[in-house]
Amino acid sequence: MPSHSSPFRQSLPKESPAPADPITEARLQEVIHCLKQVIEPTLNSDIVRLGMVRNLRVVDDYVYLRLYIGQHQATLQTEVNTILSTLAWCKKAYVQPCTIPGVKITLAISSGKGGVGKSTTSVNLAIALSLQGAKVGLLDADVYGPNIPQMMGLGQADVKAIDTPQGQKFLPLEAHGIKVMSVGLLAEPDHPLAWRGPVLHKIVTQFIHDVEWGELDYLLIDLPPGTGDAQITIVQESPICGVLLVTTPQQVAIADVRRSIHMFRRVGIPVLGVIENMSYLLCGHCGEPIPIFGSGGGQQLSDELQAPLLGQVPIEPQICSGGDTGQPITLEDSSSIVSQVFVQIATSIDATFRPAPRLERQLETALTA
Repeated sequence: MPSHSSPFRQSLPKESPAPADPITEARLQEVIHCLKQVIEPTLNSDIVRLGMVRNLRVVDDYVYLRLYIGQHQATLQTEVNTILSTLAWCKKAYVQPCTIPGVKITLAISSGKGGVGKSTTSVNLAIALSLQGAKVGLLDADVYGPNIPQMMGLGQADVKAIDTPQGQKFLPLEAHGIKVMSVGLLAEPDHPLAWRGPVLHKIVTQFIHDVEWGELDYLLIDLPPGTGDAQITIVQESPICGVLLVTTPQQVAIADVRRSIHMFRRVGIPVLGVIENMSYLLCGHCGEPIPIFGSGGGQQLSDELQAPLLGQVPIEPQICSGGDTGQPITLEDSSSIVSQVFVQIATSIDATFRPAPRLERQLETALTA
């Protein structure tokens, strides 16, 4: 019989199984105290708070843990081993790095409910990041409504498997300079994706670990709406270093997003910012914004989370037509307000995670001026 206990029980150090004796309890607290001294420099927070430490256990004189990191964070494993070696009683620390080979930054795009434009946001943000010069991958993890292949103009293209030193892996397709993988590329068209339990878990896990992405600056994961089995599996199995929340202005959408926030907080994944979609419609006659779905929801959520409101995306018919034809508006019409908003969001993200290359480009420009 499947277990219906909380799937997060093994994800946080503070929720590890209860130690058998006071000595083990004291040692566990010592380990956590040490790990909190290891700071992830980009987000400027400790690796415990960021949810990078999972499945932490102390058994006799040994420490076991999983460290969820990006490709560029390999030095954190060395720091963890070094600081745990200062514990007089610890004979050895077994640190298992969990990463996606070649991928530096993994970001989740999430919403509390369907229909708020999460996949549209994922596609256009991927394009905008690519326009900044980043190498981008897009994983469509919405196993029940995989729409990204159509939005990227891939249709029912064939996915190939290749042999690698780590075994056989899927080779992602490429569209508009973005590497794309989606269950929609594997399923038969118009057939329901009625998966449950272990099958769903296996499929999602394969999509995380069995894709040969190559070298990527960013991997965007388009999560399914809500907080079900698929979302929990992805959050637990991926080295996600932050989540972007997509909402619409009305209170109903905000209420559902709050439920998703609770899931991310349970595993320590930080909310990097809020994107408000369908914020307003520009009047065709006077050019004034009309808040069709109300206003203020994105800012309210931003204030509650103390996370920035990264952008407010207006309603624009060309967004829909671009999604239907596989020509995202950010690529097709760079002069549109929608495109400018997504470029602004991408610039904010890039400034957070890739400051060094950005400064190098500025220096090169100054020297050649």
